[in-house]
Amino acid sequence: MDATALKAMQAPLKEAYRDDAAKALITLRARGTLDDQSIACKVETGRALAVAGLHPATGGSGLELCSGDMLLEALVACAGVTLKAVATALEFKLGNVSVEAEADLDFRGTLGVARDAPVGFREIRLRFDLDTDEPQERIDSLMKLTERYCVVFQTINNKPALSVSAGR
Repeated sequence: MDATALKAMQAPLKEAYRDDAAKALITLRARGTLDDQSIACKVETGRALAVAGLHPATGGSGLELCSGDMLLEALVACAGVTLKAVATALEFKLGNVSVEAEADLDFRGTLGVARDAPVGFREIRLRFDLDTDEPQERIDSLMKLTERYCVVFQTINNKPALSVSAGR
């Protein structure tokens, strides 16, 4: 897809959202059910069933997906798609690109071993390896716009309001 095709595809959406902001508000959902045989949650992905379980560092078998890995995978996927869309819109010449996210986690927190150990990632690092001959100022612009428009990155970066509830 080139910049013209991308802009043509997005133009009616942008116009509709400018005319009526309510049209731009949607609710994304994820759903899962607990496995009755093991400590795992079956998450519906739309394409297949993903079974998430305990990380081996918390006693898991390693056979199920780790939700922490899934969070990083979502970040990589969103950042990669965003970078590609921004590059396309800017007519930025890209060769091969790889995206990597890594994060540091102290499992003492999630296992309740040490109260001073945080539960969750301490630091997340997102890295792009770009194959391009574009000048540095265009690379900087690509990175700035990718960071700005990546939904998962911005969600993690700007902690949304969160709530937890239980129903019967």
